[in-house]
Amino acid sequence: MAVDEKLQTIRHSCAHVMAEAVLNLFPGTKIAIGPAIDNGFYYDFDFPTDTKLTETDFAAVEKEMRKIIAGNHDFTRKEVSKEEALKIFADQQYKIELINDLPDDAIITTYEQDGYIDLCRGPHVSNTKEINAQSFKLHKIAGAYWRGDSNRPMLTRVYALCFAKPNDLKDYLKMLEEAEKRDHRKLGTEMDLFHLDPEDPGQIFWHPNGWTIYTTIQDYMRQMVRRDGYLEVNTPAIMPRSLWERSGHWGHYQKNMFITESEKRLFAIKPMNCPGALEIFKSRQRSYKDLPLRLAEFGHDVRNEPSGTLHGIMRVRGFVQDDAHIICTEEQVASEVAKFCKLLKKVYHDFGFDDLVVKFSTMPEDHVGDLETWERAEKALADACHEAGLEYEIQPGEGAFYGPKLEFKLYDCLGREWQCGTIQADFQLPSAERLDATYIGSDNQKHHPVMLHRAILGSIERFLGILIENFAGAFPTWLAFEQVAVVPVSSEFDDYAKYVCETLLQSDIRANAYLDDSNMKAKIKQISQEHKTPYILVVGQKEKDENSVCVRYRFSSGKQQETMKLDDFVKYVETKNQEKGTTI
Repeated sequence: MAVDEKLQTIRHSCAHVMAEAVLNLFPGTKIAIGPAIDNGFYYDFDFPTDTKLTETDFAAVEKEMRKIIAGNHDFTRKEVSKEEALKIFADQQYKIELINDLPDDAIITTYEQDGYIDLCRGPHVSNTKEINAQSFKLHKIAGAYWRGDSNRPMLTRVYALCFAKPNDLKDYLKMLEEAEKRDHRKLGTEMDLFHLDPEDPGQIFWHPNGWTIYTTIQDYMRQMVRRDGYLEVNTPAIMPRSLWERSGHWGHYQKNMFITESEKRLFAIKPMNCPGALEIFKSRQRSYKDLPLRLAEFGHDVRNEPSGTLHGIMRVRGFVQDDAHIICTEEQVASEVAKFCKLLKKVYHDFGFDDLVVKFSTMPEDHVGDLETWERAEKALADACHEAGLEYEIQPGEGAFYGPKLEFKLYDCLGREWQCGTIQADFQLPSAERLDATYIGSDNQKHHPVMLHRAILGSIERFLGILIENFAGAFPTWLAFEQVAVVPVSSEFDDYAKYVCETLLQSDIRANAYLDDSNMKAKIKQISQEHKTPYILVVGQKEKDENSVCVRYRFSSGKQQETMKLDDFVKYVETKNQEKGTTI
């Protein structure tokens, strides 16, 4: 058994121990499900009306769990019929519902330890002694609708961390502590980057500081795609129901769409940009000589995400993607995907991310198109990976409803995995059954192209949230909303500070002069803590006389500060603005 599989088995077994402990401490509780997840497990409970579990109860639950583990109880697997299972769990309504969903002739498995029986496929460890009593910790409580349905009961979900060794748990807790300090919502407020209004959930109000970083990212991406042969387009925010029906989104994605009506016609605010890109392609007859056609769009999309899933700027309703659609022949798919992978690697490197994982998602159960077309699409994507020299992990059934996809996951400085980039091979949307896009081939006949949906950053909002946490707000020079702060030693030198600031601004260096009445040390402390500005220029009589600046570096490489001629400092920052892939 692989290490990860063994750890997941330990976690799932520990979930059963937690469920037993909760039932021991809170009689009458109903149990639902308790799977292993990344870094631990959770279990959903329905507590009696007069009982409420809170985080203050965690210590008691953990103590009871350790008592159970110390008993060295075997996990016993048993196969039972559906009729037997219904009797065993007669007083557990959620288990009964799960059992009733199974075929009448189903062989059902249960696991028992220390008299506690649970409905479970397993596997489990052989004995509770295989769970290290110092390697788990109850973590948090959340609400969760039964089976994810907002019309069903709200259950109490108890999350726990669980590892093979105590030191692994300690390391993860340290990471969580550091992650809390870097939380983009906390830093977003402290650095005055944005705010979120509870009256308008999932929408971001960008302040000047945050919008400066946002547009810097957007301008960078615009430059990169232009250099890579893309043409930028823009499509309407609202499109008619008829278009969404033909594209397949109305039948497969409607629950996530905001719908509006005008003149007795239904329209949807676009949740994605692909139909619009194909409408541009179809606006005139195309030739095979026009392909591949790479259409980039910073499309503003809106999706009706449940309010309970929203999270800062990481999960929102309104967002912009660095989206693009490559319309090409089937023979061009491999080379275009390989070309995209090269661009993606360059972009991630420039933002400081060099470690990538590629996941290959295949045909889901809910899909459009026939099996043969899907097989061709999956083969084209696999061939492209080989051409790009990429290894990948298969994610069975995780593709989009219209085609298979590659997902690119990067790692931040805390080792956390983030899925950002994606490219999807779509043989469906351009087909005669959908939007019927065609081009004239070399044989002078009409053919349907393939559409590659691709993004590198994904949601710019989410990617900026990742950057905030990765850099703890201390952005490299080229991304910092304030690259230079100019601080006079006293108000006597305000005019020179203004002159320095204006000189920097004329050279497209983002600078501010701090001329308020607070003292110099207070200003520098505020700038360092709240703005995390890369360079602070202190100016006084000497600097004024010599047309120079005293530079204080946020990023010290052996020098804390030095005096430079103003012109030399401008050239220095201009050089730093060209340097990507660094932390300075």
